[in-house]
Amino acid sequence: MKLNENFFNLQDSYLFATVGRKTAEYRAKHPDKEIIRLSIGDVTRPLVPAVIEAMHRAVDDMARRESFKGYGPDQTCYGYDALLDSILGSYARKGVSLKKGEVFISDGAKSDCGNILDLFAEDNIVLLPDPVYPAYADANVMAGRKIIYADANEQNGFLPMPDERVQADIIYICSPNNPTGAAYTKEQLKAWVKYAKAQNAVIIYDAAYEYFITDEKLCRSIYQVEGAKDCAVEICSYSKTAGFTGVRCGYTIVPEALAVGGHSLNRMWARRQSTKFNGVSYITQMGAAAVFTEEGENQIRENLDYYRNNAQIISDCLDKLGIWYTGGKHSPYIWLKCPNGMGSWEFFDLLLERANVVGTPGCGFGKNGEGFFRLTAFGTEENTRKACDRISALLYR
Repeated sequence: MKLNENFFNLQDSYLFATVGRKTAEYRAKHPDKEIIRLSIGDVTRPLVPAVIEAMHRAVDDMARRESFKGYGPDQTCYGYDALLDSILGSYARKGVSLKKGEVFISDGAKSDCGNILDLFAEDNIVLLPDPVYPAYADANVMAGRKIIYADANEQNGFLPMPDERVQADIIYICSPNNPTGAAYTKEQLKAWVKYAKAQNAVIIYDAAYEYFITDEKLCRSIYQVEGAKDCAVEICSYSKTAGFTGVRCGYTIVPEALAVGGHSLNRMWARRQSTKFNGVSYITQMGAAAVFTEEGENQIRENLDYYRNNAQIISDCLDKLGIWYTGGKHSPYIWLKCPNGMGSWEFFDLLLERANVVGTPGCGFGKNGEGFFRLTAFGTEENTRKACDRISALLYR
């Protein structure tokens, strides 16, 4: 018997596990300290009433023989019509036309960002931005693929553009980006679509944070770019849009037009899902179906505005301190340059020990993240203000 030795090429610990361990160790030594966590991107606002009511109705359905649901409808890869229709409607309002057979319901974006790799051979070259969400890199390291990086840095606003001299087969793009909060314009995404087509590459487009976008110059879907259906898979999540981090639901779009070597990726993904996935629960799907209704969207907008306000509080704090950052406007993440030339973990330790605030060291997202730091806007407003007061007191000169 042999193990998958690619696992031995992973870092010993997932970034957020290390952050959690160091925080727990400090808490154990200082149980009297109030620690504010602005590190992991978990939400704090409850599910909106429209979602809760829909889930309650779905629970009642499961209690009656005539409305009980077992496995989901496999002809649409386990997506119920109510949810699929709501997703199609949300795309239509963005000017994008989709078919039901192009929408695949999942248990969240993180899973499918890794699972989609089942469609591609191991000798494909993967292009990732640096810094990058660790799950993208780790999933490809586990598979033994060659990874190359596009430099995201302060000079390009952490929005790297394609280099025609670089060969790539699979391209990951997250916009608005995790961890940097930076978001591509439509013109910039056009350049990536053009590059992917020239390379005969496939873009894996993570749109988990698209509902934070308020500027019409920015795309909320890669399919708002002409020709993107020929080269891009789009992966979305209800986690940040509607607070489903503990409920788990998302969707992946694989257009019928997307083919490699004459083979339909839509059909391949449908076959993969029917073999390895049994769908998302009926109760969860009915809750998700309520998100993109008029009532649901009005309610989630209140929650999103709450997080946007938190992001503004953090941004105002950094502006007063004269600290450079990206994000915070169309993203729940604020990516700041560590003051006084400090290293990422050095700044982490300073904030934890002197301000009792926890963030995420940028170096955990790649070599270009060294010297940078991520804060999230997903805390409560009270804790966000308190954390900023502490940071200001610590750093103000």
